[in-house]
Amino acid sequence: MRVSLFIITFFTTIAIFAQQKQIDFDAVDSLYREDQFYLNITYNALQKRPDGIAQNKLSPGFAIGFLRDMPINKKRTFAFAAGLGYSLGIYNHNLEIRSSNGNNTYQVFDPEVSFSKNKLSLHYIDLPLEFRWRNSTPESHVFWRVYTGVKLSYLFYDEYKSASSTGDFKLSNNKDFNQLHYGIYMAFGWNTWNFYVYYGLNPLLQSAAKIENESINMTTTNFGLMFYIL
Repeated sequence: MRVSLFIITFFTTIAIFAQQKQIDFDAVDSLYREDQFYLNITYNALQKRPDGIAQNKLSPGFAIGFLRDMPINKKRTFAFAAGLGYSLGIYNHNLEIRSSNGNNTYQVFDPEVSFSKNKLSLHYIDLPLEFRWRNSTPESHVFWRVYTGVKLSYLFYDEYKSASSTGDFKLSNNKDFNQLHYGIYMAFGWNTWNFYVYYGLNPLLQSAAKIENESINMTTTNFGLMFYIL
């Protein structure tokens, strides 16, 4: 009897307490985090091109990933963020690549040779690390932001495709590409619309890749739009 009375009293007390302590879904979250997922779309420009090398058509880029936001001040307007992502860089150009017996050769396409495709696709795993400033508040997620940082990228797959009047050619996993690539970047803007620019600090190709004994030290600059999702 005593046990039954205790059980009834216990659950009655919990029910009364729960009614008094209802969850307030409209309460302000003072420990909020910002911009956890990202998506960017860019135009990719080759820098330090050897004489005669030019881009043609559109050279787009795409990236998606996750960033862990780590605020460092009480107002949460300053933060660090580290993340993991995937990016694809496409370059349309007139650099002809050929391979024979495991050795690759590079040259500018002969002007008398017409080609409909000469495309390089680079697939990376990205590790971004950035410093963030924004004027967000717990009540509003519409704000100005300036995020800047460094990005380390690992090339896990590359593919070159060419279609010309002399025939079609395809080459993947070219050993002459640098597997590790790194650069600096900045994203800045208001609310949904943010401008993005990335500057690569090391060449896409290793020093072994040459045109007439001149190393191909091309780097990349990417600029476009960045979109953030909570």
